[in-house]
Amino acid sequence: MSEKQQPGVWEGFKAFLMRGNVIDLAVAVVIGAAFTNIVNSVVKGIINPLVGAVGTKNLDSYHSCLKGPCQGSGDTATGVRILWGSVLGATLSFVITAAVVYFLMVLPMSKFLARQAARQKAKEGTQEVIEVSELEVLKEIRDALLAQRGSGQRPD
Repeated sequence: MSEKQQPGVWEGFKAFLMRGNVIDLAVAVVIGAAFTNIVNSVVKGIINPLVGAVGTKNLDSYHSCLKGPCQGSGDTATGVRILWGSVLGATLSFVITAAVVYFLMVLPMSKFLARQAARQKAKEGTQEVIEVSELEVLKEIRDALLAQRGSGQRPD
């Protein structure tokens, strides 16, 4: 009785790690973490000062008071506050991140893939035209040979 051995846990784990998806995902996470630092720097260095030109430089300080008196900040704050400035800052970070990813990564890649697909389609279309024309030439030769044979002439 020969039993097929099940792959061990280590072999299964090794096969899992060697899949391309896992490596791609790891690279994406590392790049995403680094990219987050860039976006946060843009928000803190550019967006917040632009908003600060109108109001205060720190978006986190924008809030509305639901139930007063709203005094103090941090742990000593009194009243019930809605911290809409924090939400605005996070939303700006998201929009900037999404825009940069779209315009610098997704859009160029989709244009590149579309160009490649068009080249491949044109190449296949050219190959198809060549094959069709060769087939037509062969049919014409066959028809000419049959016509010569039918009339009793010998081909030269």
